[in-house]
Amino acid sequence: MISKIVFITGATSGIGKATARIFAQNNFSLILCGRREDRLSRMEKELQSDYGIQLKTLCFDIRTASACKNAWNSLPDDWKKVDILINNAGLAKGLAPLHEGEHEHWETMIDTNVKGLLYISRLISPGMVERRKGHVINVCSTAGHETYPMGNVYCATKHAVDALTKSMRLDFYKFGLKVSQVSPAHVEETEFALNRFDGDGDKAKIYDDFNPLTSADVANAIFFICNQPPHVNIQDILMMGTQQAGSNFIDRSGRIY
Repeated sequence: MISKIVFITGATSGIGKATARIFAQNNFSLILCGRREDRLSRMEKELQSDYGIQLKTLCFDIRTASACKNAWNSLPDDWKKVDILINNAGLAKGLAPLHEGEHEHWETMIDTNVKGLLYISRLISPGMVERRKGHVINVCSTAGHETYPMGNVYCATKHAVDALTKSMRLDFYKFGLKVSQVSPAHVEETEFALNRFDGDGDKAKIYDDFNPLTSADVANAIFFICNQPPHVNIQDILMMGTQQAGSNFIDRSGRIY
C-alpha cells in the first residue's frame, strides 16, 4: 500500500532536494520531478536505500505543457492520488535593468516560474477536488512581496505566484483543499545564483559576507505547513535570514552565525 504521496517539482537540487529528504525521513511516498535524469536516478537510489520509501521519478521539462502531460500520464493510476503538491521548480535568469534585459531570460523565468506551476497544478488539482482532499504548496519568494533593482521580471513572476496562491485558495477551499506558500529570501545550498549568472561561479558568490537561509531551513518550513491539523491552513510563511531585513536590506558585515 502506498503511503501519502508528495509530488515535488524541481527536486534535483536546492529546496526541492532538501524537501524530498525531509518527507522521505517521515515515510512519505515521493514523486520527484526534474530535467536531469542522472540526478533523479541518484536521488532515487539514495532515498530508497536510506529510508526504504516508495518513490517514482519523472524526467521532463516543466516549461512544456505536453511534456508535463506525458509525464503525468506515465504514472500508474494509484500514484496519481497525490496528497501534497509542492510547486518548487523556479529560477532567476539575469540581473539587469529592464531596458537591458534579455528576451531569452524573460521567457525562461515566465515559462518555468508561472506556466510550469500552472501546467502541473492543472493536471493534479482535479483529482484533489474529486477526492475533496489535498494540499498545494507553492514556493514563492520575498520577491513575490516586494521588488528590488534589476529584479524586474523575476519579481513579476514571483508576484504572479503569490497571486496564484491566493486565487487557488479561493477556488479550492470549498472542496476542502489546503493551499499554502513559503516565501524565502536569500537561500544558499541551491543553484539560484549560479542559474541567475549563467553558470559564472565567481558572480554567483553572493553569500560570502552574510548568513542567508539554507535549503534545509525552507524544507523544514514546508514540512511544518504540511504537519498542521486538518482545520488549519497556513497561507504563507515569509522567512529571511537574521542578517536580511528585506530584498534591499542585508547586513553584509560577515557570516556571524
